[in-house]
Amino acid sequence: MRRFLLVFAAVANILLADALTKELAAGYLKGSAAVSVIDGFFNLAYVENRGCAWGMLQGQSWPLAAFGVLALALLVWKRQNVFFEPGRTGWGRRLGAVAEPLLYAGIVGNLIDRVFRGYVIDFLDFHWGEAYHFPCFNIADVCITLAAAFLLAGPLLTRRS
Repeated sequence: MRRFLLVFAAVANILLADALTKELAAGYLKGSAAVSVIDGFFNLAYVENRGCAWGMLQGQSWPLAAFGVLALALLVWKRQNVFFEPGRTGWGRRLGAVAEPLLYAGIVGNLIDRVFRGYVIDFLDFHWGEAYHFPCFNIADVCITLAAAFLLAGPLLTRRS
């Protein structure tokens, strides 16, 4: 029960941060030019992403929302094998424990946008001068990316029992 409450609290706090930052982006950035935070490297910009990662599958909000629900259900159902692979100890187990609420919150944060807005608000805009521009993203995307990195790194840092 303690583990459930810790995961729930972490997910709730991450969702609150994600929703708050998206609302701030919509309130202050929508309809205006990007705001430079670090010149030539980082802007705050309002983007309505009607697709998924890097703008793929544009206009497919409902299929993407359905995929999000299915992915979330599968993760919860198979959580023991996904986040706490049997025999995993040490850093591998710790990374799985951190990845669990990050992945849940990331999926739910973007799912809420897709269902209630029909698009996901992105606002973190990184670029390297004029030569390279990374697609805008949000807090939920950061959580999903970190969780994936932790789940991939876990087996590399695991001591098998």
